[in-house]
Amino acid sequence: MDNNDILQQLIEKNNGYLLSATVNENHISKAALLKYVKEKGLERIARGIYITDDVWPDELYIMQVRNKAVIFSGETALYLHGLTDREYSDICISVPTGYNATHLKTGNVQVKYASKNSYGLGVCTVPSMSGNMVKVYDRERCICDLISDRNKTEVQNFQTAMKEYMTSKDKKLSRLVEYAEKLGIRDEVMKYVEVFG
Repeated sequence: MDNNDILQQLIEKNNGYLLSATVNENHISKAALLKYVKEKGLERIARGIYITDDVWPDELYIMQVRNKAVIFSGETALYLHGLTDREYSDICISVPTGYNATHLKTGNVQVKYASKNSYGLGVCTVPSMSGNMVKVYDRERCICDLISDRNKTEVQNFQTAMKEYMTSKDKKLSRLVEYAEKLGIRDEVMKYVEVFG
């Protein structure tokens, strides 16, 4: 199998994206990559990220490829999990405390810092709106964060997300309580479980 075949397989496997990091892992030179990009008319959308002409750039996926520490949270995570019917206005992300996120703080990005103990709690992967897998907090972690930030959340969004979660067949209340204990909000979470349950 020659380099072009390998590069074509990488594109097919990655929904029309070609990442120089995966090209490097496959021991293909930068010169071979650039030649292929030019021959196939791929578009460079960010450093080390190319797409085919039939692919719409996926903002969430691109952000995460460029910033491995990013975990989608808040309204963005609620939307990806189907816990709200309103599309997010800002992209909400969490990074570990101490992470330099100045380059991420653009007009439509909200950055939350999570302690070392809570940053990795409840991370899963789900498809973005374009079908690319992205890291996001799971439904139970989203509900804990929602309850913690209830004063910063619109009432309508809060109620919709809580009702969607509590009426879902996929809810995992034991996991919700476990997270609530680790985050120090067990009593508050239990109060809302009783109200919405």
